[in-house]
Amino acid sequence: MPVHVSCHCGKIALTLDAEPAEAIECNCSMCRRKGSILFGTSKDKLKVRADPEAVGTYTFHKHVIQHHFCKTCGCSPYAEGEVNGTPMAMVNLRCAEDVDLDSLKIMKFDGANYL
Repeated sequence: MPVHVSCHCGKIALTLDAEPAEAIECNCSMCRRKGSILFGTSKDKLKVRADPEAVGTYTFHKHVIQHHFCKTCGCSPYAEGEVNGTPMAMVNLRCAEDVDLDSLKIMKFDGANYL
């Protein structure tokens, strides 16, 4: 069953073709401030529906992850990057409809100390 994800105002809408059973809570300077609960997937399992003009992108540190946010409401529903040359996406499950975060296995990731 697909998972529907969006920013608060709906200008960025995503469909995730996966059913998350686990997620990551990262303590890097970005995720800690956003309070993200992240699900990683290959980019082919994520369909993004948004006017490119509505999407802002922020990169930091090594500039390998593109953190996307809505220019209107400020929500950050997803990020994109590569893992070993494979295009990947991270979906912020706090922006997902009908995902029970309490039912997920949450794995801590020490992004603050990841080199």
